[in-house]
Amino acid sequence: MLTIKGIAAASGICIGHAYRIGREEINVPKEPIREDEIPLQIQLFEEALIKTRREIIELQKKIGTEMGQEEAQIFDAHLLVLEDRMLIEEVISRLKKEHINVAYIFSEVLKKYIDVFSKIEDEYLKERIADINDVGRRILRHLLGRSRPSLAELKEKVVVVAHDLSPSDTAAMHKQNVAAFITDIGGKTSHTAIMAKSLEIPAVVGVEVATTKIKSGDLLIVDGGMGIVLVDPDEETLKAYQAEEERLKGISQGYLSAKDLAAITLDGRTVEISANIEFPDEVPSVKLHGGEGIGLYRTEFFYMNRKDLPTEEEHYQAYKYVAEQMHPHPVTIRTLDLGGDKFLSQFEMPYEMEPFLGWRAIRFCLARPDIFKLQLRAILRASVHGNLKLMYPMISGLEELQQAHKILTEVKDELRSRGVSFNENIPVGAMIEVPSAALTADILAREANFFSIGTNDLIQYSLAVERVNEKVAYLYEPAHPAVLRLIKNIIDSGHNAGIRVGMCGEMAGEPSLSLILLGLGLDEFSMPPQVIPELKYIIRAVTFKQAQEIASEALKLSTGKEVEDYCQAKFTEILK
Repeated sequence: MLTIKGIAAASGICIGHAYRIGREEINVPKEPIREDEIPLQIQLFEEALIKTRREIIELQKKIGTEMGQEEAQIFDAHLLVLEDRMLIEEVISRLKKEHINVAYIFSEVLKKYIDVFSKIEDEYLKERIADINDVGRRILRHLLGRSRPSLAELKEKVVVVAHDLSPSDTAAMHKQNVAAFITDIGGKTSHTAIMAKSLEIPAVVGVEVATTKIKSGDLLIVDGGMGIVLVDPDEETLKAYQAEEERLKGISQGYLSAKDLAAITLDGRTVEISANIEFPDEVPSVKLHGGEGIGLYRTEFFYMNRKDLPTEEEHYQAYKYVAEQMHPHPVTIRTLDLGGDKFLSQFEMPYEMEPFLGWRAIRFCLARPDIFKLQLRAILRASVHGNLKLMYPMISGLEELQQAHKILTEVKDELRSRGVSFNENIPVGAMIEVPSAALTADILAREANFFSIGTNDLIQYSLAVERVNEKVAYLYEPAHPAVLRLIKNIIDSGHNAGIRVGMCGEMAGEPSLSLILLGLGLDEFSMPPQVIPELKYIIRAVTFKQAQEIASEALKLSTGKEVEDYCQAKFTEILK
C-alpha cells in the first residue's frame, strides 16, 4: 500500500479505480501557404475563435445552471483571452508576413504568451497561464479539426487522476461518473477545488506525484478531508475506510433532513445560516438548500464581459428581484468590490505590482463616487421591496467608513429631494477583512450596524499568503492561531457594541471549523448554498456550551495544524 499526501480540497471519502488522464500533446505541422490562401486562413482562424467562444459560453451556462454562478465565473477569464486584440492581430500580422499556415502561427504566438506570463513575478498573473492554455488548445483543435475525449463520455464511476484539470475538464464532469479526483498541482482556492466542492465529491490536489505513482485501474482510497490518497490498500485498511464511507453517507442523509429546520443548538442558541450568491438566478438554489437569507450578494457580475457601464436601472431590477424573492429573509448586498483578482477594462485600472493591496473595493468606490452613487441609489430604491442590507468591502479604518457613510447620506438626500421612497433605516455594515479593521473593530463598531468577516482576504493579509499562489498554498491556514484571535476580537468588539457579527468567507462553510466559530459567538454563517444543510445539521447536534469549550481549547493551541487536528477529532466525536 502506498500513501500519498496532498492538499485537502473537498472533504469526503471515496473508494474506486483510477482513470488517469495524460497530458494532451498537440503537434502542429508547419506548412507554407501561397499569398492567395491567406484570406482563407484568416477565415479559418476567425471561425475557430467563434466556435471556441460558443463552446465556452455553453459551458458557462451549463455550470451556472448545475453548480452556480460563482463557479461559472471561472470562464470569464477564458472569454477575455478570446477578445485579446493584441493576440489576434499578432497572429494575422505574422500570417501575412511569414506565409505559414495559421494553426502553426497561432501555436507559436500562444507559446510566446505562455512564456511571457510564466516569467512575470505576480503570482495571480501567472495563474492566467492555465486560462490561456485551455483556450489556446480549444482554438488549435478547431483549426486542426481534432477533438479531445471528454470526461462527460465516461461510462463507469472512476477516480480521475490528472496533472491538472482545466475548467473545461471539470465542467464536463458528471457526478454520477466521477467519484473523486486527484491532481498533481492546485491549491485550496484553485478552480479544481471550487468545482469539487460544487460537485460535492472528494478531491485531493497538489499531490505532485499523482500521475507518476498512480496508473489507470489502480484501486484508490481518496480521503478528501485529510488530503490523503491510498494506492492499492490492504484488506484491513479497505474495510476500515468502507465502514467510514458508509458512516459518512448516513450522516449526509441526516444533513438533508435538517435543511428546512432552524439552526438551533441543543441548548437553545439560534444562529442564522445564509448563502453567498453572485447572480439573481441563484436564489432558487438558496431556497432549495434551506438558506435563511443571503449574507453576501456580490455585485461585480454587472461589470463582467461588457464594454459599457451598467445602468442604475439594471442594478435596481436585479436587487428588487432578489429582495422580493427572499422576503422576508434578509439580503445583504456588498457594494462594488473590483480590483485584486477582478480587473475590468472599461475602468482602465492601472497595472499594479500587488493588486490585492492596491486600488480596489471601497478605495475604488471612494475614488469614483459617480459609479458608487449609482449603485447606492439602486440599492436604496430596491430597499422598499424587501429586507435589504448593504455593506462596504475592505474597510481598513474609521475614515473610510465615514467617507462611505457621507456619500450614502448624499444619495439619501438626493432621493428624498426627488420624492423617491427608500428604507430610511436600511442597515449598513462593514466587511472586516483587513487586519487593521480587525484590530480596531471596537472603533468601527460605533459606526456600523453589523459586521461581516471576509476570511478569504483576512487570512491572506494576516499570514502574508497570496491565496492564488500555489507555491505558498500550504501556509494558507484558516485555523492559524493569529486568524482565530483576530476573529475573536471582531466578534467580541461587535457584541460589546450591540451589533451582530456574521462571516461570509470560505471559512464559514468549513464544517469542522464551524464548531470554533459557533463557540466564539458568531451570529451568522454565510456560505455556498449546497453547504447549508450540513452546517445546520452540525449546529443542531451540539450545545452552545460544548462549542464554547471547543473554541476555548482551540485558542490555547500553538499551530494551525494542532487546531485542525483537534477540531476534526471533536467534529468526528460529536457526529458519531
